[in-house]
Amino acid sequence: MTRQNQHTYLGLDIGTSSVKALLVDAEQRVVSEATAPLSVSRPHPLWSEQDPDDWFKGVELAVAAIRREASAEFEALAGIGLSGQMHGATLLGADDKPLRPAILWNDGRSFAECLELKRRVPDVEKRTGNLVMPGFTAPKMLWVAAHEPEIAKATKRVLLPKDYVRLRLSGEAVSDMSDASGTSWLDVAERRWDEVLLTATGLSLAAMPRLVEGSEISAHLSPGAAKSWGLEGRRIPIAGGGGDNAASAIGVGATTAGSGFVSLGTSGVVFSVTDRYVSLPERTLHAFCHSLPHRWHGMSVMLSAASSLSWIAGVLGHERDIGALVAEAETFARSKSAVASAPIFLPYLSGERTPYNDAEATGMFAGLRASHGADALVFAVMEGVAFSFADGVDVLDAAGARPVRPLLVGGGARSDFWGQMIADVTGLIIDLAQGAEAGAALGAARLGMLAAGAGSIEAICTRPATQRAFTPDPARAAMHAPRLKRYRALYQAEKAARLA
Repeated sequence: MTRQNQHTYLGLDIGTSSVKALLVDAEQRVVSEATAPLSVSRPHPLWSEQDPDDWFKGVELAVAAIRREASAEFEALAGIGLSGQMHGATLLGADDKPLRPAILWNDGRSFAECLELKRRVPDVEKRTGNLVMPGFTAPKMLWVAAHEPEIAKATKRVLLPKDYVRLRLSGEAVSDMSDASGTSWLDVAERRWDEVLLTATGLSLAAMPRLVEGSEISAHLSPGAAKSWGLEGRRIPIAGGGGDNAASAIGVGATTAGSGFVSLGTSGVVFSVTDRYVSLPERTLHAFCHSLPHRWHGMSVMLSAASSLSWIAGVLGHERDIGALVAEAETFARSKSAVASAPIFLPYLSGERTPYNDAEATGMFAGLRASHGADALVFAVMEGVAFSFADGVDVLDAAGARPVRPLLVGGGARSDFWGQMIADVTGLIIDLAQGAEAGAALGAARLGMLAAGAGSIEAICTRPATQRAFTPDPARAAMHAPRLKRYRALYQAEKAARLA
């Protein structure tokens, strides 16, 4: 139990499905944690929206739960950090109240507006280091201007989700470099707003939040918020914070060049820290600022990672017994001849991001035979996901941002078989951390500690102990190599047929 006179730090993660709050002590031991659920509205095809006030209500509920469980420790609060879902367009009027529901990161309505922004600013990719995508914020503003002109005219401020929560907590409109990188308004190399891009979307610098580094003080808890939390008279700093992946990287100690993680969750991410700006938009590399000064990161993204395994388990009627299916696939993989004749799977069940940026790409089995059973199908799905990670690593490598001994995180990290397969296919040595996945809330709390002056980056942002290392096996890598070549050719053939 935390000593009552020891400082504590609060991490708040504004996710899509929930708000998470985590209270840690000065040694980063978890004192208390709480979650408040969120709902998503989808009133039309491709739309995905949330009420911004629900984020703040979720924070209030989660903080209230922590106060009930650990009131004395909460009273020792010395710093707050924020993390959140990226890209969401929160449009505020002159009174700083939302004019409409926030348009979220997974909203796909603004494809035409991406093309329009590129028409207005042909060098947008050079300016931002990234492709313009419907998920990003700027094209959403163009959509609002085209379809809801009165709301666009009334918009006086645009904030990202976690930054709206900061506004409610402090009265200050501030964002951090990592979250701002996903707007298509930031000059990622220079870490500043790009006025040409703002003008192209009908905005000016006056509509944008002030920018700080994620580990810097962005604001302080307002007197009203402090009083409502039982902290009256206290001046508690709020860190700049970070986008969800950057904050997760802070949570696992990925702070120096080459460090990073492989996230095998619903989607898949390979995240690699750099000490310089890197960019490769033509291969759909996300080139963002990190949430620490003088650091950036490259990130490859696949849309259906562990969700592909959940999908095939459901198709086979074993959605509640995925472990048994994985065990069968592991047994299947011991036979080189079986693997050589196994089907090839494209895991593009929700389209694909890196390296193709192809929303129309589809999942596919190729090479099916009547002799193939559930074990072969599950093996092919797991291998297809590993192949997609290999594509992502190749893109990072081409950009000069190949990760070195990344950590394996996410729900899929429970499978040693899958972890080893990803190492074999990508050529990476991948470490598996001990204990539970840290998550963005811990990263946010760590940023709160840094902003409060609780220690150095090296002392606070430590890497978790390693449970084991997955080292590439040359023989297994050689077995997968011709299948990876077929996998890549299969996508190209499918795309050509689709466009014919």
